[in-house]
Amino acid sequence: MTIQNIRNIINKNRKFLKEKYKIKSMSIFGSIARDEGSTNSDVDVLVEFNESPDMFEFIKLEQFLENLLGAKVDLVTKKALKPLIKDKILKEAVYL
Repeated sequence: MTIQNIRNIINKNRKFLKEKYKIKSMSIFGSIARDEGSTNSDVDVLVEFNESPDMFEFIKLEQFLENLLGAKVDLVTKKALKPLIKDKILKEAVYL
């Protein structure tokens, strides 16, 4: 899976994602963002919300993205990033 594939899929579903899950922004980081991903790579997604979801909605979003992208998704918010890796992740993040 490439960034462009992911971008195309997200763009087709952007309105739904914003309305249903109150997403402010999304970006990809990790091996796919560095163009080092393989067919077995998970998709690391950094998400910001206009309204914070409860845990169940967060999990539903992660599952929705997995079904949409056909790959394992690791969903994380900026607040949840550990200080030691936060700057690295934010630098490599590719916004969708």
